[in-house]
Amino acid sequence: MPAGQPHAHEAAGGGAANHSNHHLAAHSPPPLPAEVVPAYPPPESEDDETWVWTQIKAEAHRDADAEPALASFLYATVLSHPSLPRSLSFHLANKLCSSTLLSTLLYDLFLATLTAHPSLRAAVVADLLAARSRDPACVGFSHCLLNYKGFLAIQAHRVAHVLWAQQRRPLALALQSRVADVFAVDIHPAAVVGKGILLDHATGVVIGETAVVGDNVSILHHVTLGGTGKAVGDRHPKIGDGVLIGAGATILGNVKIGAGAKIGAGSVVLIDVPARSTAVGNPARLIGGKKTEGENDEDMPGESMDHTSFIRQWSDYTI
Repeated sequence: MPAGQPHAHEAAGGGAANHSNHHLAAHSPPPLPAEVVPAYPPPESEDDETWVWTQIKAEAHRDADAEPALASFLYATVLSHPSLPRSLSFHLANKLCSSTLLSTLLYDLFLATLTAHPSLRAAVVADLLAARSRDPACVGFSHCLLNYKGFLAIQAHRVAHVLWAQQRRPLALALQSRVADVFAVDIHPAAVVGKGILLDHATGVVIGETAVVGDNVSILHHVTLGGTGKAVGDRHPKIGDGVLIGAGATILGNVKIGAGAKIGAGSVVLIDVPARSTAVGNPARLIGGKKTEGENDEDMPGESMDHTSFIRQWSDYTI
């Protein structure tokens, strides 16, 4: 079961997310000097949350100095807070509040939930690391924390999922509605979502009530994990670890997408997809699970973000 979210009986869960010792690509703005913070996390770090929070604060200081117009925003959202959970709770509360759902109430709710469940904090860090390492447009951890609506939608969902498990379902559904209104991401609070998740662009993502999403999964915009009609019960897809789901893909029904599978953009999937296989088309057809040139057993599409290598397996079409 994905470790990103606790169940109702869980008091606290999981340790810090594991991550690979890869250098992060350089982007503009330039990386911070090594004496301020390393360019990538130390291998097998025992405290990723502290490391990532140090990085976020350093980036916020740099950006506030470089762009005075953002100084007040960066101070209020990042630099005035002593920890990542407090900063995230403040930012989410201000994003999702309304005239009748006050930011102070949401801040207390988010912070209390993150404080009570270490597994949620580990998932937050894993999601930040996922965005920074997989998305070449992500220029820093602070950029993801402050500006990536897919990241913010997932963190709000994690809190809503805890509320659902605690039988606080009206509040969980109200939070789901606000997330859909603000971020255009609709995830039922009962859905189980793992850690190391990237919702790239995120607009139009829909995840149904009984869906399960494993760890280290990447999902692009306008993806639907839905049911097939009015049937009740367990009726939504189960997505394995390391899966990559391309833009506009639709996966319907209680089907299983195996670990390391790849769903091509625009595909409509109505059947199980074996591990390490690729499904493309409408309706989707399976393409064999053989490895492509340069791929090894450790490569997982959800982490490599390789959208196109499967084309060589079924077409010699070139432009």
